[in-house]
Amino acid sequence: MGLPISRQFVQLMGGEIAVSSTLGRGTIFQFDVQISLAEAVADTDNKPNRRVIGLAPDQPRDRILVVDDRWENRYLLVKLLTSLGFQVREAANGREGVALWESWSPHLILMDMRMSVMNGYEATKQIKAHLKGQGTVIIALTASALEEERTVVLSTGCDDFLRKPFREEVLLEKIAEHLQLRYVYEDQAQPSSLQSDAPGSELTRSALAVMPTEWLTQLHHFAAAADTEEIFRLLEQIPEEHAPLAQAIADLVNNFSFEQIEEALS
Repeated sequence: MGLPISRQFVQLMGGEIAVSSTLGRGTIFQFDVQISLAEAVADTDNKPNRRVIGLAPDQPRDRILVVDDRWENRYLLVKLLTSLGFQVREAANGREGVALWESWSPHLILMDMRMSVMNGYEATKQIKAHLKGQGTVIIALTASALEEERTVVLSTGCDDFLRKPFREEVLLEKIAEHLQLRYVYEDQAQPSSLQSDAPGSELTRSALAVMPTEWLTQLHHFAAAADTEEIFRLLEQIPEEHAPLAQAIADLVNNFSFEQIEEALS
């Protein structure tokens, strides 16, 4: 019972694999492989990302239309692109997007593909059905993880594809590629003045005092839970005259600085 009943050796890569079985007790696999250390390869991709801070002086202020049914997604994209010098407008669904395309003639559209009222697929088809639409760049934005989605999106007439969540530098690279633009980049040797001067750093208890106690309690709860979606829903309740407050909080959320929000509320 305790003795091996079978044993097999296999030569592999100059080494040896052993299998030992004992009835009623199980099987043991052993291996001994001869290997050598690989030579170190230079990391050619380990380059610091340069942050885009604006359009180059001689570049046109192209028009970009953001079409998305989520307010928070539109807000972040509009804020980013406007800060860089683009002319930006937004639409909450495909139907509004088609109407703005007809009246405003954007050079490029960032089109969410899954929306209510009219989705991005139908909106893209309607735009690309016109001669003018053939000259409009449409970059599809989709949260789908399926690779087949890319084929479907491109077959509707979209010129490019971005899967959510996407990195800021990837989005800007695609915009520059399709519109043939050049950017001005932040000097890597200097401290980031944009970061130190961010509106979010000015968030204080006194600035938050304009909102009701119940609203502040909810904000504290969602900040502690790092619930981005619910925080942006709360921002929609901030009156227009206090827009800087909404921007300050959104900046912190965009930078995942939830602790700073909690500190301002304490």
